[in-house]
Amino acid sequence: MASQEILREEPSRGSFVNDPKIRSIFFQTLVIVLLFGSVWWIVQNVIDNLARLHIASGFGFLRGRAGFDISDTPIAYTSDSTYFRAILVGLINTIIVAVAGIITATIIGFVIGIGRLSHNWLIRKICTVYVEIFRNIPPLLVIFFWYSGVLAVLPPPRESFHLPLGTFLNQRGFYFPRAIWGDGSWLIGVAFLVALAMAWFVAYRARQRQMATGQQFPVFWTSVALIIGLPVLAFLLAGMPLTFDLPKQSTFNLTGGFQVKPEFLSLYLALSCYTAAFIAEIVRAGIRGVSKGQTEAAGALGLRSGPILRLVVVPQAMRIVIPPMTSQYLNLTKNSSLAIAIGYPDLTATAGTVLNQTGQAVEGVFIMMIAYLVLSLVTSAVMNVVNARMALVER
Repeated sequence: MASQEILREEPSRGSFVNDPKIRSIFFQTLVIVLLFGSVWWIVQNVIDNLARLHIASGFGFLRGRAGFDISDTPIAYTSDSTYFRAILVGLINTIIVAVAGIITATIIGFVIGIGRLSHNWLIRKICTVYVEIFRNIPPLLVIFFWYSGVLAVLPPPRESFHLPLGTFLNQRGFYFPRAIWGDGSWLIGVAFLVALAMAWFVAYRARQRQMATGQQFPVFWTSVALIIGLPVLAFLLAGMPLTFDLPKQSTFNLTGGFQVKPEFLSLYLALSCYTAAFIAEIVRAGIRGVSKGQTEAAGALGLRSGPILRLVVVPQAMRIVIPPMTSQYLNLTKNSSLAIAIGYPDLTATAGTVLNQTGQAVEGVFIMMIAYLVLSLVTSAVMNVVNARMALVER
């Protein structure tokens, strides 16, 4: 009986220092105290420095007059506009170059990635050289290459390259006709939205039909006909309310049309080419990750190499490709901040100018951090939705 009571007694834990639970609570509490202490010290140091420099904190300075011009203004802006509008112009410029770069880098990356797996020796080696060159050069040097090594050596405006469709290319950028929409042009936009909705419905119904009967429907060409045909029909019914302002050569410059300045072109081309090299490797790895048996099975069914790649290999590779490709999209968006080196007025450049003029360093850096954070989170959210739709669904 006494031996049973001894067995029921809990073993002694000894000193509380050896108790894992107590040690865990102690160290977690210590980390929290140190973290909050560090934050408090930083905040207090910032407040003391602002008080010493007689700088008032807060975001009221955003209502002040900017007093500086911006070269590329996608929205109305003058030097009399507010600091907030100046930062908004920079944010829109960042979004424009990021979206354009993502689309172009994806297209180039897919072409180069598939080309690296080509059976043609020359195509395979050209794609390999492209990847190895751009992947091993810093993006800032790629930007300088396009800005100083390509666009800067173009001829002056009086000797512009006259390209098709009334476009010109020279040291000052790329000029093309500006579209001027007249009354009733809103019908074209409505027709385009309706066409997109109808194309989505056709794709949805075609997928249901294929799952039920196995019969395919020409979704792609039907969607193309809808997206092009309906806006063209609305354009004709509205009385063709469209004219063009064509660029014209003058003695020293070009007048009219729409100008894409060399700063934007160099940044756009550099980010697209640089990021495409990484996307190409991701695409190549994704295609390699698809079992070879899938290709052999599709070939046994009588499919040719083109349909096998488009209908069998690439859709399965996308499940591998999309997650790492999201990181490249985020890198491209953040690398757009390098535009300050060539004078393109992106978010970093405009917010930096506001910061220098007002002395509101903390608020200026905070605005930039929040803006890039929101852009990155939106990009990640969109890609997560795409990844969820591409994920393998078990029946």
